[in-house]
Amino acid sequence: MSNTKPIRRIAIIGTGVIGASWASLFLAKGLQVVATDPAPNAEASLRKFVETAWPALKRLGLSAGASQSNLKFTADLAEALTGVDLVQENGPERIDFKQKLYGQLDELLPPEVIIASSSSGLTMSEIQKGAAAHPERCVIGHPFNPPHLIPLTEIVGGAKTSEATIQRAAEFYTSIGQKTVRVNKEMPGHVANRLQSALAREVYYLVAEGVVSAADVDTALSWGPGLRWGIMGNMLLNHLGGGAGGIEHFFQQFSGPMTAWWKTLGSPVLRPEVQKKLIDSVHAEVGSRSISALEAERDEVLLGLLELRNKVAKSNQTKSIEPVA
Repeated sequence: MSNTKPIRRIAIIGTGVIGASWASLFLAKGLQVVATDPAPNAEASLRKFVETAWPALKRLGLSAGASQSNLKFTADLAEALTGVDLVQENGPERIDFKQKLYGQLDELLPPEVIIASSSSGLTMSEIQKGAAAHPERCVIGHPFNPPHLIPLTEIVGGAKTSEATIQRAAEFYTSIGQKTVRVNKEMPGHVANRLQSALAREVYYLVAEGVVSAADVDTALSWGPGLRWGIMGNMLLNHLGGGAGGIEHFFQQFSGPMTAWWKTLGSPVLRPEVQKKLIDSVHAEVGSRSISALEAERDEVLLGLLELRNKVAKSNQTKSIEPVA
């Protein structure tokens, strides 16, 4: 794939929560979006989602040309694909559905158009078997929900994905402000969800065993390591944890105790009675607060963090290009 045409027109296939969130982000970045979904009331639901998301996107900063009027909707797949530069596919997580859809996309699209899947549970090596003519242009572009607020995209190629496709996809997502992660080997759940799953396993174990309540384990996470993880990842924090000696000293000092803790980590079985214990503890933590109130609290703090991180990133960027006196 040697095409260098700018990616300006995006087809969104599937306008559920992920597809609608992608559409909102693309519109905020000044791109043209044409969406398609056969579900009843899909267009109305999509436009309502975009309208609701717009104030947060405006707060984070709209790109030149950003407008909700750049959103088009059609129930006709072929019409949706006309003249697009990239497809962001958000269909059901069923391999038979994906392969059939990719066969249709492969026939309808010019060979240089990237087909990116938001799939978190299927591998591109399996999905792209449906695209017999041009499997090389198929790639995973997996967001972290919701993509219009969380700027992370995991990029994973399949067995037949070309390096050019991976590079062009990475350049596109980076150009719209996403932090891209190149996943070199296909793994179920990719990377971010695997990290979440590893932590969730221990959280569920501690609550199920009565070691701690849901409220206290959430406090321990969000007011402890979670604050640090909102700034730097595990590896950099380990480097800082080693003091002046850095990561080398960290491993000298903590590898023994850390690996000893690993041996005591739990592997809970989510039987009905275990789930009930977890559910009851969560409802005790929630109290009378509604889902919408909790979402609003989450998003307000998240927007503040994103604004601060963007401010620091711009400041560091300015410092890096200042001439040396």
